[in-house]
Amino acid sequence: MTEVQSANRIYYDEPATLEFTAEVTAIRELARVDGQQVWQIALDRTAFYPTSGGQPYDTGVLVATARSGASLEVPITNVEEDEAGEVWHTTCKPLQEGTVVSGRIDATRRRDHMQQHSGQHLLSAILDRDFAARTVSFHLGDDVSTIDLEGPAPTDAQLKAVADEANRIIAAALPFGVRDVTSEEAATMKEQGLLRKLPPRSGNIRIVEIPGIDTNACGGTHVATTAEIGPLLLRRTEKVRGNLRLSFICGNRALAVANADFHRLQEAASLLTTATPEIITSIERLRAENRSLQKERVNLLEELASLEAAKLASVAHGSVIYSLPSDRDAAYAKLLASKVVRETTAPVAYIVAYEEARANAVLAAKSGVLDCGTTLRTALNTLGARGGGSAEMAQGAVPLEQAESLLNALRPLLP
Repeated sequence: MTEVQSANRIYYDEPATLEFTAEVTAIRELARVDGQQVWQIALDRTAFYPTSGGQPYDTGVLVATARSGASLEVPITNVEEDEAGEVWHTTCKPLQEGTVVSGRIDATRRRDHMQQHSGQHLLSAILDRDFAARTVSFHLGDDVSTIDLEGPAPTDAQLKAVADEANRIIAAALPFGVRDVTSEEAATMKEQGLLRKLPPRSGNIRIVEIPGIDTNACGGTHVATTAEIGPLLLRRTEKVRGNLRLSFICGNRALAVANADFHRLQEAASLLTTATPEIITSIERLRAENRSLQKERVNLLEELASLEAAKLASVAHGSVIYSLPSDRDAAYAKLLASKVVRETTAPVAYIVAYEEARANAVLAAKSGVLDCGTTLRTALNTLGARGGGSAEMAQGAVPLEQAESLLNALRPLLP
């Protein structure tokens, strides 16, 4: 393969350019996936942005046209930059060196990335300026973008102020400026407080500016004015490795999510048979009703378990051994076993609840009659199962088909 010359990066100075022509300068096999070769192609000039600085790669196609007029469309599924600074375009279709191609960028994906990345610059600048919350990392995701903030975590009220300020600046349609400076000039700008951070590189450094708002070293693609960012919405915050992670969305993505949220609210209001502004009130009422019903259910189960315990003890000759019907769960088995040994004369209760493919066993005993934990564990160990508990009560589970075997292993151990 011939030595590769670094491509002219069209996206640096012309981020709105989505179609271009170029020549293939190199090709190399990357891998084989399911028996199919995957290739990487280098071009003498490209508008495809490679993954860098938190911004994902562009996708699109390269089209090669033969002298006969036949064309070959080559989908580009990944773009990355190697350590030497060359941009490689990943595809499953090879192209020969010297082939002239036309490139076409996926416009929707590129515009979305430009909106999110430009929104991040604006958001980070406001957070740093107004609340001393410094951005230490940025990730542009498929659903949301995130920035990790170092410093004091902004309050909810402060975050609302940040979002309001960001959208005010967006509406002002301030221009995004791009220029190159030397590394020495960039260092001086950083010392003077004119630059938020310096990249770990030498040579010329690309500076992206929002007049009066932000000056930042960045190699990403950006919109022409803040108005093109579109609406900016903050979504959620979470603590990550000591920093605050703030999720946000911009532009068309924000509009789509806002519309989806609105439709969900309408559906919720319809299900609750209430007006949209009254949804919270309706939910609070339902929660209160649910708490009341749960309390009533607990009381009813307590009464039922007491009655059932008395009935079982009245017909038992010593220990109570009982399998619950399918509508009772392991929690009720524990409650019933406890009622038997506390409220009746039966010394031991062994209750089994069947849930799906498992038999959940509870063993309870009056104080001093039996060590339930040791006894049940011994029986379970014969079946390769585990369980245990205290001297007064123990629990364990076995596959449904071993329920009878567990009882047979347990019977000789009961008083």
